[in-house]
Amino acid sequence: MSRNIRVLIAKPGLDGHDRGAKVIAKALRDAGMEVIYTGLHQTPEMVVRAALDEDVDVIGLSILSGAHGQIVPEVMKLLKDNEAEDKKVILGGIIPDADHQGLLDQGVAQIFTSGSGLAEMAKYIKETVKL
Repeated sequence: MSRNIRVLIAKPGLDGHDRGAKVIAKALRDAGMEVIYTGLHQTPEMVVRAALDEDVDVIGLSILSGAHGQIVPEVMKLLKDNEAEDKKVILGGIIPDADHQGLLDQGVAQIFTSGSGLAEMAKYIKETVKL
């Protein structure tokens, strides 16, 4: 018997806007995934600790503040330090095109910018997460 894909949606940093993250969490839940939403103002340490505690398959970081250049490297380092590099990290929010390749090179699996479709996100996760 297989289990549902487990996804952690996190709002790291000081960004106080979480409506989009909540919409994504609901859409992924409606697509049959088990979703954990951490709430606002999470540190990279809090995000990784929650991902480990909840044994998720995917970590979705929603960043609108422009702090992805500081947050993503720290999350990726903490995952490596905790031997949890198997957790797929996806990124959403306002991420300039010029930053995409550098984030992908750091280990981010996929970037969904504003305007990405909810069905597209769910399909990507279902197709790439192998349980």
